[in-house]
Amino acid sequence: MKANHILVRYGEISLKGKNRNYFEARLIKNLKDQLNSFAPGSFEFVKKISGAILIKLNQKGLTSLNEVESALAHTFGIVSYAFAYSIKQDLAEIKAFCWELIKAKDFQTFRVTCQRSNKDFPMTSEEIQREVGGYLFEKFKRKKAVSLKDPDCECFLAIINDYALVSLDKKRGLGGLPVGTGGRALVLMSGGFDSPVAAFSILRRGVTTRFIHFHSMPYTSRASLEKVTDLIRVLKKYQSSGILYCVPFADAQKEIMLSCHESLRIIFYRRLMLKVAERLAKKERALALVTGDSIGQVASQTLENIFVVSQASELPIFRPLIGTDKEDIMNLAKAIGTYDISKLAHDDCCTRLMPKKPETRAKLPAVLEAEKALDIPKMVSEILAGVEKIKL
Repeated sequence: MKANHILVRYGEISLKGKNRNYFEARLIKNLKDQLNSFAPGSFEFVKKISGAILIKLNQKGLTSLNEVESALAHTFGIVSYAFAYSIKQDLAEIKAFCWELIKAKDFQTFRVTCQRSNKDFPMTSEEIQREVGGYLFEKFKRKKAVSLKDPDCECFLAIINDYALVSLDKKRGLGGLPVGTGGRALVLMSGGFDSPVAAFSILRRGVTTRFIHFHSMPYTSRASLEKVTDLIRVLKKYQSSGILYCVPFADAQKEIMLSCHESLRIIFYRRLMLKVAERLAKKERALALVTGDSIGQVASQTLENIFVVSQASELPIFRPLIGTDKEDIMNLAKAIGTYDISKLAHDDCCTRLMPKKPETRAKLPAVLEAEKALDIPKMVSEILAGVEKIKL
């Protein structure tokens, strides 16, 4: 017999009170979309049951379990999932099946957990747990111990409709909230390690993402744009959008270089980027901008410079990595699949025309005074005129 059902459990969603149904419905929709993306035509249904979501696989799904599991592993909102077997609602058969399933497993402690949504079944959840757990304990001849708090192995039973489900190997999900429940944000993507990890982090909170990338072509190669598109394709597996705004920035950089003091050059680059990003965010009905900033990582990311740069945008700017060190960022990049792309060399627009001694403690009044040398509204309009919208 093959495990032809999947029990999907969620955590934070269960605390949503009156909005819980909305989050559950969105998670079900996302699961269907992911399954259709990774393993098309693999399931009969995805539906809510008591305290969980149940997926029933069809024959095609049973022959593409790796793809099905990949779909679940890329879906936010899932705390855990387990492949489950459906059997008759007969206590003797449940006991025997659990024994066959668990006897060859390597563990020291176990427990049996039961959820009964079919109230016509003559035993309560607690009674089923005691009966099946006691049976397994005796079959093991006391070589295995029962642990209710932190067992090595958990045998989970669900008594639903007219059958019982038995699952054993529970796997961790990504957690977080279903994408699409947290509004929309525009992510500034550089092609490095930080911005895709920041995008992943904001996706995990249910926020739908669009992307913007500033480039200095033709003075730099297309490598940065190619990297960014490859990174977005990875993030699309987690249900990000494939919408990218490709923004020409070379002429603006030259104008800043000729008109402003060298030490403030990076400050003006970043302030102008935020003004352009804000305009495009409003066009996309995005409510926030997202960057990969981490305090102290580079000269432009001191607290003083972050403050001065942030004043350029009326939209909130989310920085999910603000207190994260580089090693942790790199480890997360490896885990989500962006590391090998980000480590490739490329020409970053912000490293072009870099000052020898960038300001690390910028003061807002001085920056605003110096910025008067630039016609910012005109520069923003000229930049926006050259923007290319790409749908991946």
